[in-house]
Amino acid sequence: MSRLPEPRLTRVYRLEAALGTPVDLGEVSQGHRRIVPLTSGTFTGPELNGKLLPGASADWQIVLPDGTALGDIRDTLKTDAGALLYVQSRSVRHGSAEVLARLGRGDDVDASEYTFRTATQIETASLELDWLNKGVFISVGGRVPGGVHYETYLVA
Repeated sequence: MSRLPEPRLTRVYRLEAALGTPVDLGEVSQGHRRIVPLTSGTFTGPELNGKLLPGASADWQIVLPDGTALGDIRDTLKTDAGALLYVQSRSVRHGSAEVLARLGRGDDVDASEYTFRTATQIETASLELDWLNKGVFISVGGRVPGGVHYETYLVA
């Protein structure tokens, strides 16, 4: 049997986004549902730079009884060259009860104290960026007061 290649990660961009006031839908069958708008932001990387489009970006979250947040994050990004990117990520954020309580209060908590990871898919109509449509991506996230940061990597 042939040996499989080791995966390699290449950073695509870092997104720093501001969060708006969550829309709290309350308890639903899967957990506590809330929608958190992403109201502004920028992304920078070796090949991609631009802005997050407000009004077309949010995180549809389910918070489980233990505080674990499961996210369905949908961002619309516009590169400096004018290309539009639709980014959808499925995320999980978990940690100790004490750390999650600090995050819930909006405290500044170092991202090494909890796990925040995403499986990410990117779509674009840009011919120059068609490689994004075919990529497999993961992201590492971190909450900051009033915002969130993601670093997105191509898995090769």
